[in-house]
Amino acid sequence: MTSAVRRHPRRHFIFTSTAAASGLMLTWNSSHAASADKSKPRTTSPNEKLNIAAIGAGGQAATDIAGVATENLIALCDIDETRLRERGKQFPKARLFRDYRKMLEEVKEIDAVTVSTPDHHHAPASLLAMKLGKHVYCQKPLAHSIHEARLMREMARARNVITQMGNQGHSYDSTRRVVEIVQSGALGEIREVHVWTDRAGSFWPQGMDRPKETPPVPEHIDWELWLGPAPQRPYHPAYLHFKWRGWWDFGTGAIGDMACHNTDAAFWALKLEAPASVEAESSGVHAESPPVWSIIRYQFPARGELPPVLLTWYDGGKLPKPDLAPGVKLAKNGTLMIGSQGSLAFRDWNPDNFVLLPESKFAGFKGPEVTLPRAPKGAYQEWITACKGGPMCLSNFDYSGPLTEAMLLGNVALRAGKKIEWDTKRLKAKGCPEADYFIRRDYRKGWMA
Repeated sequence: MTSAVRRHPRRHFIFTSTAAASGLMLTWNSSHAASADKSKPRTTSPNEKLNIAAIGAGGQAATDIAGVATENLIALCDIDETRLRERGKQFPKARLFRDYRKMLEEVKEIDAVTVSTPDHHHAPASLLAMKLGKHVYCQKPLAHSIHEARLMREMARARNVITQMGNQGHSYDSTRRVVEIVQSGALGEIREVHVWTDRAGSFWPQGMDRPKETPPVPEHIDWELWLGPAPQRPYHPAYLHFKWRGWWDFGTGAIGDMACHNTDAAFWALKLEAPASVEAESSGVHAESPPVWSIIRYQFPARGELPPVLLTWYDGGKLPKPDLAPGVKLAKNGTLMIGSQGSLAFRDWNPDNFVLLPESKFAGFKGPEVTLPRAPKGAYQEWITACKGGPMCLSNFDYSGPLTEAMLLGNVALRAGKKIEWDTKRLKAKGCPEADYFIRRDYRKGWMA
C-alpha cells in the first residue's frame, strides 16, 4: 500500500482564483483574454436552432450528442480519431477537431457546447467555453476538484451563460415528485440519509498501482491531448476509454461517478448545502487509485428550521443495514431518507423509482400538489429551451456546483486520511493543510485551472 500524499509537482496555474469578499477573483493568462471579455452569448429565439459543438464523441458523448441532435451540430472534437470520424459520419457538415482549445478558438459561431470527457477535462473545457460566452452542458461530476467546481459556478454567473450538469435524473418527474413529497412534510423531520452505488468493482478496477509496462500509443489516439492538464505519464490501455474513473489523476472514483446521480434527490429535497464535516473509512488509502470500497459520512448543519442531517455514502459493495428499510430489497443504486413520520426508498433506475415506507401507512397516499416544473422531454431539451430564453434548467451550475463540491469532499477526507471540518467560504479543511493538495489540482503547462 502506498502513501496517499505525494510530493507536489511544480504548479502550472494558468487560471487562478483567490477568495475575496465579492467572490472569486478570476484571472486568465491566455491568448483568448482580450477577445473573450467581449464575448457574450448570442440571443437565440425559440424557433432558431442552436449551433452546438460537442467535446467528446464516443462513450457517454454519443448519448449527449444524440440528446442535442435536434440542433445544429457544427463541430465535433475527440482525441480518438476513430471515434471522431465515426461520429462525423452522422453529422457530415460538422468540422472535426482533436483539440477543443483549437475548436473553440476557430469556430466563432458556436452557441453552446456539450462536455463529455474524462473528469480531468471537465473544468478546463467548460471554463474556456464559458469565458468565450458559450452555454455549457457538462457531464457529472461537474469537475475533478472542489476548487474547479467553485470556479465553474462563478464563471457561469460572470458570463451569464446557461448551464446544466448531466445528472439526467434531476429532470425525471419521479425525482421532482420526491422533492415535493419530502418538502410537504409527509415524512416528518429527516435527519438520516443513506446513499449507495454498486460502482466500482465489476465496472472498473480501483485500489491498484500504476502499470509498469509502456506499450506504444495507438495511432488513432492523441495521448498528449488525452492527458491534457493531468501529470505526464506513459500511455497504457488501463486508463482509457472507460477505466480512467479508477485513477485519481483522471477520475474521481465511485463517488464522483455516481453521487451526483444517487444523492441528487436528497440534496435537493432537504435543501442541503455545504457539509460541516466529512469522515471516511475504506479498504485502504492509495496514492494512485480510489479504494476498493468506502463508507463516507457527511454531517450537514441545520438549515433554518430544517434539522441537521447525517448522510452516509456506500460504494464498492457496501450497503446500509437491511433493517433500515424492512421488506424492501435495496436497489443496486439507491437512496433511503428516514423521517420521523415515514421513510422513502429509491428503487433502481425506472420511471416509478421510489416507495414510501411503511407501505401500509402510505397506501392510497395522493401526495401534495405539483409545485415544481416538469421536463417531459428530458435534461437535454430542458437545457436547450433555457438557452433559447425559456425557463431555467434546474441542474444549472448554481445547484450542481454545490452538489459536486459536497460530494467531492468525500474524496478529500478519504485521501487526507482524517475527518474534515469544512470551511466552505475559504475552501479549507480546518487544521488540515495536507488536504489543500486534494482540494486544488495541479496542471501541466498550457492548460488552465
